[in-house]
Amino acid sequence: MRVAPPLPFRETFDCLWCGRAHRTRSDADLEGWAALCPDCVGRAGDNGFLRYRLRQALEERSRATDAPSQPTEQPVDLDADMKAYYAARAPEYDEVYLRREEASGGPVLGLWFERELDEMTQWLDALPLRGEIVELAAGTGWWSPLLAQKGELSIYDIASEPLDIARRRLVAHGLRAHIHVRDAWQEPDRQVDALFCGFWLSHVARERLDDFLRLAGRWLKPEGRFAFLDERAGTEAVDPGADAGSGTSVRRLADGREFRIRKVYYGPDELRLALLRAGFARAEVRTTERFFLMGSAER
Repeated sequence: MRVAPPLPFRETFDCLWCGRAHRTRSDADLEGWAALCPDCVGRAGDNGFLRYRLRQALEERSRATDAPSQPTEQPVDLDADMKAYYAARAPEYDEVYLRREEASGGPVLGLWFERELDEMTQWLDALPLRGEIVELAAGTGWWSPLLAQKGELSIYDIASEPLDIARRRLVAHGLRAHIHVRDAWQEPDRQVDALFCGFWLSHVARERLDDFLRLAGRWLKPEGRFAFLDERAGTEAVDPGADAGSGTSVRRLADGREFRIRKVYYGPDELRLALLRAGFARAEVRTTERFFLMGSAER
């Protein structure tokens, strides 16, 4: 069973949900443990993430009260911060594809970025994906219309906000999919013909990569196919917030809010060997010239 790391108490903070600055009165204030302003605490009854955050805060405040004080700083809850980040970032997420010069580092690299996006799209379109297809951590559904033309598609994400955008994207293309809120780490409820993850593996910590790839295998029928796209090792240079030592990155939204998320840049050989360790019979991972990697593995 996975145990969430403890939440640090914050005397002053920007609310994780609405971004409003807040200062607590004492270390007994629940707001300081949850990093949520009083208004958002009051809305927790109507919001699943806020309820989850408050439950964690109550448990950690209780542990801190019962245990002797520790001199070391408590770690950030990366899972909760990443969920909050992608929920808040949903309206901005597609800019990484649309504002390509900024994403890649200038006009020349922007053209390179665009060419390699086209290369990934053509590669994914050529894969023999068919039957029942599941897309995990689908976000705003950038790749979902392509997948929905190949089979019966189900798309899942841990946050509802990006899925609302994915739904509109599919409708605009005249396509359909089953859309549900679901954690990518949740155990499969069935076996399907194909599984896809777009830019998710880089959010899996190295020490848990084998666990996730084994979970991916459990999604698949015999001879089923797992496919993925992601950023490749070597692209940390265009991520100014990257900390290779901790496998994290700091991301800033347009409104100034900052979040620390898990971000690991894997190499193709590292992923290919991990896929074989996880029980896949065949695995191929290739890279574009500068930015991305593409992988496919069969049960």
